[in-house]
Amino acid sequence: MPLSPGDAESIGSIGGYTLIDRLGSGGMGVVYLGRAASGRQVAVKVVHAQYAQDEEFRARFRQEVAAARRVSGAFTAPVVDADPEAGQPWMATLYVPGRTLSEVVAKEGPLNGRELRALGLGLVEALRDIHQVGLVHRDLKPSNVLMAEDGPRVIDFGISRAADNETLTVTGRLIGTPPFMSPEQFVSPRDVTAASDVFSLGSVLVYAATGNRPFDGGSPYLTGYQVMHEPPTLDGLREPLRSMVERCLDKDPAARPDPAELHRMLQTLPDSTAAATAVEPRRQGVRPRPGPTGTDPTHVTDGTGGTGDTAAPRAGRGRRRRRVLVSLAAALAVTGLSVTTMHLVSHSTSQPPTKSSSSASTGTRAAALPAGWKPWRTKLTHGSGGIDPIFYAESGCLPGGTAVYCAGTGFTVAKVDAASGRTLWRSGTNPQEVRPVGVQDGLVYVYSMPDDAAAGNRYLNLVALDAATGKQRWARRIGDNDAPAYVFDGGVLTMSSSGTRFVAYGPSGKALWTSPAAVPGKTCKPLALGGAPYALCSADDDPNGVPVNLLRLDTSNGTRSDFTTLPPTAQPLGMSGGQFLFAVTQNPNEVSQSVGDWSYAALVRVNPSSGAAKRLPLTGTARGAAALVDGAVYVVRQDGVVTAVSATTGKQLWRKATQLENLSTPVFSSHYGDLYLANHFGRLLALDRGTGAERWRTAAMDDLGNSAGENTPSLLLVKDAIVAVAGNTAFSVRPDRPTVR
Repeated sequence: MPLSPGDAESIGSIGGYTLIDRLGSGGMGVVYLGRAASGRQVAVKVVHAQYAQDEEFRARFRQEVAAARRVSGAFTAPVVDADPEAGQPWMATLYVPGRTLSEVVAKEGPLNGRELRALGLGLVEALRDIHQVGLVHRDLKPSNVLMAEDGPRVIDFGISRAADNETLTVTGRLIGTPPFMSPEQFVSPRDVTAASDVFSLGSVLVYAATGNRPFDGGSPYLTGYQVMHEPPTLDGLREPLRSMVERCLDKDPAARPDPAELHRMLQTLPDSTAAATAVEPRRQGVRPRPGPTGTDPTHVTDGTGGTGDTAAPRAGRGRRRRRVLVSLAAALAVTGLSVTTMHLVSHSTSQPPTKSSSSASTGTRAAALPAGWKPWRTKLTHGSGGIDPIFYAESGCLPGGTAVYCAGTGFTVAKVDAASGRTLWRSGTNPQEVRPVGVQDGLVYVYSMPDDAAAGNRYLNLVALDAATGKQRWARRIGDNDAPAYVFDGGVLTMSSSGTRFVAYGPSGKALWTSPAAVPGKTCKPLALGGAPYALCSADDDPNGVPVNLLRLDTSNGTRSDFTTLPPTAQPLGMSGGQFLFAVTQNPNEVSQSVGDWSYAALVRVNPSSGAAKRLPLTGTARGAAALVDGAVYVVRQDGVVTAVSATTGKQLWRKATQLENLSTPVFSSHYGDLYLANHFGRLLALDRGTGAERWRTAAMDDLGNSAGENTPSLLLVKDAIVAVAGNTAFSVRPDRPTVR
């Protein structure tokens, strides 16, 4: 079809693909026929603009691109180019002329024996290629199979999952097309294996051979029940295809054949296998449903599987079935979603459903809230400073009595009333976006760019503000824009303007003492542990290979003393059980890592009196960013996997794939025994501290500002009230009724 007036003329910065035709559109995007500068034709899948800021859809599309890039084979469509981070995410694959299997069967009827054999062999080889790179497709269906002249092509990796990596589909929901899903996709969607694709292949072969689906209850609820509990309808299938399909559709994944065995079985199919497979009447009470008359070329499931009218459910299935179907209907009603995003639970589980809606109660105990508290939302923006913000530290807020002190855009810090969200004062004009250093003795310590920073002077000032009024008490130059500062008992420890000495300032701004910030061959950075000043010194030439020295700085005069030696990749976490705790990452020269996605190997506990260190190897894999929270270490990965580790033994306590990307450091509520986290789109999550089980989660928020995808989200508690920051917005909810506004 021709391009519409709103279609772009080209997309992408690599090659500049010219769009020459619209192949089709669906609910989530549009697929164009594109041409590269070389003349090569590609299919360009472009996400609709309204989904570009949807964190869940963007994460799903990013996953699709990554999965498709890993697969190469004769029966898949290779990725040519993609930009999932663009304003409108897009992906270009090699253009494969041909209709989908659903279109072919709808217009021409079931395939004959020779066509069916070629289809099956091609699909088996495609699955072999997919599984060999550790992926599970999870959405093999007729509309995801292109019938090219030289064999079928499996497309759409939008909900595939790496078998060795718990990545995200859509938060708290199941994605797929029920008539072609496996039982385990309904019961335990995160744990599916390659055998799930074999089940889907069996359903696709039945459809190709008969024009009917083996599971077709006339509604998503009934279909889901049939897949989990009833035998397939295989009317019209002859041997040996019938026996082969029956094995593929076994409810037990372990009983299904693997692709190699299927390949051998398919080769034995005679040309006449489908000679007597005309479409026959379906079971009594369910009308035959016509095949799809079209397809969603974006290959994002639309909830109907591309089918026609909904058939009436069969009666007389008994009380147990009605009870299950009521549960399925309730799941759909709660989420307000189509079939492809429903949450189906098998009746066979004896566990109660997890509280996962934003209205879930945390318990009968009422939350202790600041006086006059009500839900609020406050923008952390104010004008513009005209100077590049400081990005080396995390954004967010710090607590201080009944208020929080927040970083933002266009100011240095703002004091926000924790009960109402009202801004009590702002200080500074620079776009800091850096969390304050600390709040102590009636002072708020913050970083600030000097007035002449725009001229290229990239040093920082450490500023002390009156916590009550926001008025500046004093300011001191502290070095370049990565000079850290730490509050300790009696003052604040930072660097001199030259970066060669430590300086401790008292509340009045007076320099209490200075101390050299280097030892032979090593550079030192300030640190505060247990309210006392320390220095952490790493080698200049080989920071990942030479042990780190931890020096103690005398609080009264700054005199240095050797305290202990730590592994070269040690990261300070805080104090646990009266001892200092450090996390040790694997050597970056040996294991690929990045900031915020560390691979942790051990913990180290240090006696604060003697300096004696004890290494605790971790018993399981922990990757992400580690934080010490109330006696346990929580490692949060960017893909939403949270791992809890004992701070005293290094033993893994639990691991939870939350399906939420870019989560904050957790905070602990002693009142409810829960961990709270936020993500950068304002979604809140509560996990049981002991088991990792989900207590509740909230919906994402709208209009969080331009920094939603850049600033690290953060969260803190003021009494029991949750105060979170996402993007340029601070907001507060109560944990017993955690509905965001």
